[in-house]
Amino acid sequence: MPGSAASADARSRDRLEMTELHSSVSEPVLDTMNFLNEVTHRYPDAISFAPGRPFDGSFDTEQVIGHIRRYLTHLAEQGGSPDDVRTALFQYGPTAGLIRDIIADSLRADEGIDVPAESIVVTVGAQEAMLLVLRALIAGPDDVLLVSSPCYVGITGAARLLDVRVRPVEEREDGFSAADLEAAVRDELANGRRPRAFYVVPDHSNPSGTTMGAEAREELLGLAERYDFLVIEDSPYRLVSPGTPLPTLKSRDRTRRVVHLGSYSKTVFPGARVGFVVADQRVREAAGGEHLLAADLTKIKSMVTVNTSSLGQAAVAGALLGAQGRLSRLNAGAADHYGEAMREMLRQLDARLPAARREALGVRWNEPTGGFFITMRVPFRVDNDQVVRSAEDFGVIWTPMSHFHPGTGGHHRIRLSTSCLTPAELEEGTARLVRYVEARSEALRRTEQAAQIPAREDVHVSGPSRCRRPRSKPRMWGWMFR
Repeated sequence: MPGSAASADARSRDRLEMTELHSSVSEPVLDTMNFLNEVTHRYPDAISFAPGRPFDGSFDTEQVIGHIRRYLTHLAEQGGSPDDVRTALFQYGPTAGLIRDIIADSLRADEGIDVPAESIVVTVGAQEAMLLVLRALIAGPDDVLLVSSPCYVGITGAARLLDVRVRPVEEREDGFSAADLEAAVRDELANGRRPRAFYVVPDHSNPSGTTMGAEAREELLGLAERYDFLVIEDSPYRLVSPGTPLPTLKSRDRTRRVVHLGSYSKTVFPGARVGFVVADQRVREAAGGEHLLAADLTKIKSMVTVNTSSLGQAAVAGALLGAQGRLSRLNAGAADHYGEAMREMLRQLDARLPAARREALGVRWNEPTGGFFITMRVPFRVDNDQVVRSAEDFGVIWTPMSHFHPGTGGHHRIRLSTSCLTPAELEEGTARLVRYVEARSEALRRTEQAAQIPAREDVHVSGPSRCRRPRSKPRMWGWMFR
């Protein structure tokens, strides 16, 4: 029958095949956030240590309106006409950003980073900054991005989308090791590849919570110069943590080796979706001239997001102006809150799992001095199935650290976020978590003793069932990205 072959072919092509899509969409890391959101939907009464988002109690709607008005007043005081002010708020605006000079002033005041405004690109959160930097720096298949592992999934996810080769450098128990990084760099060079950049969160790292010491920072800068690679510094937690932070890598950078990423998601509010990148590296042109790397990032951004929301930039700029550029001052109360939440969680863990008990179980955790995250080591293997069991049987949710390892690893560690829970939730959540850890550890021990074989990973333990009814909306957004 005429046309039947064509109709059959059309029917066979009424859907796409996964094999026809870019392979990154099948990467497990891209499913992580959806998985945890889905678990939260299914178990709405579970207490979640998964989201690394700011505490909701610190937000004030009227404050946002005040920030925007302050910025508009600033524009008028700088000589802007009513038409200029209206255009700044409502129109697209320059691709590199409207508020670069305000950000530059803030960096000088708060971080000791003295760079010209033209070296800054305002981005849609730090996530876009990562994408722009990787697209600009990675020129070919032999260029390698080294990352401190466990690692923030935003950078490895961006690398995967861009087909960038990633080489993890595993943290030690106390964090970053310059010797291990140097060994990885030398190995890549020996295999004919170019270590292009090393990504690291020096302060209260996501996910491990570790902080790089002063000596290690100097060693890292020395390695970058010796082996001719760049350092991508990402530090969203330093100004919402108690105490005086160590100097940023960028403030100690004398040879323009550091590309500094910034985010206002934790220090102002995540809904603004405003971040930035400091890229003051000089780029030599074929004709002999030179320009700043920021100019190339701006060109890439013009083909990605065009520009960053003028309204979001206005809110952030108003917040910075109101604090005379000092985010540390603006966030003094938040830093106290997050510091106390971290200390309370550590107190609860210590009280419910005293030293002798946790040694018997094979459980331990680190003790960060700031940031949002604690890492707990457990004797049993943890994965997504265990998250579901923990939520269903014990009413508590956490994140497997294996999600944060670009290669293998993290199968006996969990990430615990303390940032967005009340003291009562921290107390009850810790109690539930300890019940889960004890039950799982004891069940595993009994299985090993009975069978006299290595630990089985399919032991299912039960506790009081709870958290069954559906819920209308998730509470997990922002657990990962910034």
